[in-house]
Amino acid sequence: MSANALWSALALVLVIEGLLPFASPGRWRSAFSQLLQLRDGQLRFFGLCSILLGLLLLWLLG
Repeated sequence: MSANALWSALALVLVIEGLLPFASPGRWRSAFSQLLQLRDGQLRFFGLCSILLGLLLLWLLG
């Protein structure tokens, strides 16, 4: 993977992450406040699921 592809992927992540707060800031704030109420183990589980899904997609696309 080239450095250009890595920077493009990071830029795309930032665009996707910014869509919800831009389109619906109230809903984003509500979802974020619910995330703050989760325990550390629950957050780690969702983080692990996200990592595994990302790795699976990279494997399928690569």
